[in-house]
Amino acid sequence: MSSAVIVDAIRTPSGKGKPGGQLSELHPAELLSRTLRALTERTGLDPALVDDVIGGCVSQAGEQALNITRNAVLGAGFPEAVPATTIDRQCGSSQQAAHFAAQGVISGAYDVVIACGVESMSRVPMGTPNLGKNAAGPAVAARYPEGLVNQGVSAELISARWKFGRDELDEFSARSHARAAATAASGGFDAEILPITVNGATLTVDETVRAGTTAEKLGGLKASFQDERLARRFPEIDWKITPGNSSPLTDGASAVLIMSEEKANALGLRPKARFHSFAVTGSDPLLMLTGVIPATQKLLARAGVSIEDIDAYEVNEAFAPVPLVWQREIGADPEKLNPRGGAIALGHPLGASGTRLLTTLVNHLEATGGRYGLQTMCEGGGMANATLIERL
Repeated sequence: MSSAVIVDAIRTPSGKGKPGGQLSELHPAELLSRTLRALTERTGLDPALVDDVIGGCVSQAGEQALNITRNAVLGAGFPEAVPATTIDRQCGSSQQAAHFAAQGVISGAYDVVIACGVESMSRVPMGTPNLGKNAAGPAVAARYPEGLVNQGVSAELISARWKFGRDELDEFSARSHARAAATAASGGFDAEILPITVNGATLTVDETVRAGTTAEKLGGLKASFQDERLARRFPEIDWKITPGNSSPLTDGASAVLIMSEEKANALGLRPKARFHSFAVTGSDPLLMLTGVIPATQKLLARAGVSIEDIDAYEVNEAFAPVPLVWQREIGADPEKLNPRGGAIALGHPLGASGTRLLTTLVNHLEATGGRYGLQTMCEGGGMANATLIERL
C-alpha cells in the first residue's frame, strides 16, 4: 500500500460570520476557489494531475448548494476533467474529506487529491437547510421521544455532568485567545494563511481573535441557551455556556494537498507529514459532543501509541467543555492541547474547520520539530473523527 502524505496545507484568515465580516462580501465558492488555486500555485502542481477534490460544507443551501466544491474547482480554473464532491459530516466534514482523500491514496484509487472545506456563515446562516422539527424523521422522533437538543444545550449537559465551573470554562477560553494572539504576533500563522484581497484590502489576520480577552471580561457575559422548558427537563444545568466560551460564527476556507509518497517524490515535492491512522465513531446524540473521547481511544489503540507519545493535540473548540472533557478523560497534557489557540479564538467555519485544524497542526509540528500530531472533532448528531499524522 502507498503512504498518503501531506505536501501543503493552507487556509484563509477567519472572518466574522455576519454581515460586515471581513470575508462576508465573497461568495463561498469564490472563497474556496481562491484557496484551491493558491494551493496548486504555491506548490507548482499542474491542476490536471488532481484525481479528485473532496470538500466539506455543512449548510449546503443557497450559495453553498449544488456541490459547491465542484463550483469552486471550476472557478479556480482547474481543467473540466477534474471532478469534485461535497460531503457533510457536520463540523467534521473536511476532516472526513481528508480521511477519504488519504484512504483513496492508500488504496491506490488516487495519486493526487485535494481535501478542503468552506463555510460562509455570514451569507448562508447556520441551520439554513433545516426542514423543521420533523427533519430527522418519525423513527428518530420515536427513538428519542423527549427530543434531542441543540449543541449549546449539549455543551451545558457536559459542563453539568463533568462539573466544569464557569471560571474554568472562561479561563480556558481566554487562554485560547492568548495563544492565538501570541502565535499571530510571532508570525506563526504566516506560513498557513492565504492573504485574501477584498475591495482592495489584503486580509492576513484572523478577525475573530481578541488579544485582550480575559477570563474576568468573559465572566460578564450571559448564558446563550437558557430556556425554561429545558430547565425543567434538565434541572442539573446551571447555564454557563456563553458567546465567550463558544466558537464564533465564522467565514473561511482551507485546503490540503494529499498524494502518494511515490508521486510526491516523482514530482520533486517534499512531503510535510504522512497520515498514520484514522478513526471515526458515533456517540450519544443527546450529549453529542463527547464522541471525541471514544474516537481518540479507538485511534490510539489502532495506531499502537499512547497519548504521551503525541507532541500536539488539536481538539476543536466548538465549546470550551469539549476540549476540557477530552483532556480529563484521555489524561492529556494541557500544554500540548491547542498550542496555537483553538476555534474559540480562531473561529469555526463549520465545513472548513477540519482541514483548518489539520493545516495548523502540520505547521505547528514543522515549527517545533514534533513527530506526532493528533486531531479530533466533535460532530452534530453524536459523531467524531480522529486523525493521527506523523511529521516527515
